[in-house]
Amino acid sequence: MKKVDQLLEWIKKHPAPTANNLQSAGSISGVDRRGFLRNSALGGLSLGMMFDKRPEREMEFITQKVKRESKPSELKITDMRVAVLQGVPFSSPIIRIDTNQGLVGWGEVRDGASANYALMLKSRILGKNPCNVEQIFKQIKQFGGHSRAAGGVCGVEMALWDLAGKAYNVPAYQLLGGKYRDFIRLYADTPEGKDYDEFAKHMVRRRDQGYTFLKMDFGIGMIADTPGMLVGAKNWSVKQQWNDSQPGKMGNYAMTKHPFTRIQVTKKGIDALALHVSKVRDIVGYETPLAADHFGHFDVNTAIQIGKAMEPFRLAWLEDLVPWFYTDQWKQISDAIDTPTLTGEDIFAKEEFIKLIDAKAIDMIHPDLASSGGLLETKKIGDYAEEAGIPMAMHFAGSPICMMANIHCAAATENFVALEHHGVDVDGWEDIVTGMKPIVDKGFVRVPEKPGLGVELNEDVAKKFLKKGATWFAPTDNWNTRDSADRDWS
Repeated sequence: MKKVDQLLEWIKKHPAPTANNLQSAGSISGVDRRGFLRNSALGGLSLGMMFDKRPEREMEFITQKVKRESKPSELKITDMRVAVLQGVPFSSPIIRIDTNQGLVGWGEVRDGASANYALMLKSRILGKNPCNVEQIFKQIKQFGGHSRAAGGVCGVEMALWDLAGKAYNVPAYQLLGGKYRDFIRLYADTPEGKDYDEFAKHMVRRRDQGYTFLKMDFGIGMIADTPGMLVGAKNWSVKQQWNDSQPGKMGNYAMTKHPFTRIQVTKKGIDALALHVSKVRDIVGYETPLAADHFGHFDVNTAIQIGKAMEPFRLAWLEDLVPWFYTDQWKQISDAIDTPTLTGEDIFAKEEFIKLIDAKAIDMIHPDLASSGGLLETKKIGDYAEEAGIPMAMHFAGSPICMMANIHCAAATENFVALEHHGVDVDGWEDIVTGMKPIVDKGFVRVPEKPGLGVELNEDVAKKFLKKGATWFAPTDNWNTRDSADRDWS
């Protein structure tokens, strides 16, 4: 057994070459290479005796420290677990997909969505090769829906690209066809203030942070308490646009589609909104693009009136004036005003975007990659819009995991304009991941060159954001078994 001991000692001092260090392995001196071959041969004879002449056990022993990432064709999914983070800036379930070769892929379910949207897909992806991203996406696409219901499919798709990139040792954008740009421009929401002086301070801070594209929140909620501004709003909870737990006498304002509230804005109300935007423009200046977020729930006629009132301020876009699926109403609005119209953050998959684009109903598209289908589907959406001459901005409100998925997609899509960043003011946001520091530099993100998404979860920091009562990547064996037939055709 002396020769076996010699071989083991040699292996400790000379780790076996991997896919990542074959080049450096080739620089081993001729004496060392001859010594390795001699010791391997001699050791092999002894090992044959040691393992009773069972070559498969000899090979397993000799190569036990050899990394196997260099075999993407043999990569298999073995597990999927989640941990729900809170305050990044909202709630975001993080997906971890494990493989038989030790590679880990990270993905993220969209903000505000249930982790179960992803977990129910586990039984559908176990044992599959994650490098076959499009094939797997087509198999699980049927389980995605609009808005948060798409979160599971999109989160899994992100993790698959992370794994595929790591398996082939290339960044995700390269697998999407390459990049059009090295830097991704961000646009930032601007915090409101109790008065314009405070708002101005917030805007100056954004400018000092280097952001060259801004978005503001204003709508009928800000004028709801002033008499003479709104018609028909008294019995609706107008100031609860996002809170569906506080219905008014007429029903749940947050869950009532815009045309059905019958709320109107008076001339006095429209003048007040225009004055607000005018003051904001004076603070921001006209060199910086300034977009407008949601306005509230009102009909097409009011949307057109507000849109016309905003034209002097050259806003980058007016966002989600009516729900995205009212294609004819969007076209009516877009045809009537000169300020660009935009929608799409709640649309799942390319088919519904195609309807809006073909109808020439909007001026810009606004997919959220965590709802629109993930990296490849969003690129397909962008490419289709590009052929129609329509630019693409991207909505995003999650952790750095999801941001990096957006960065790779934005890099690979020609008609990209700007990506939203909702976590600008979240302390410790960038430290949730490792592999890139800083992530945001003066309002831009440099496209990473590391494999996959280019970052890894920093567990020590991420645990500080763990949602109260949530588990940290606990076993999910109860989701291992598929209990239904999935074929949606006969």
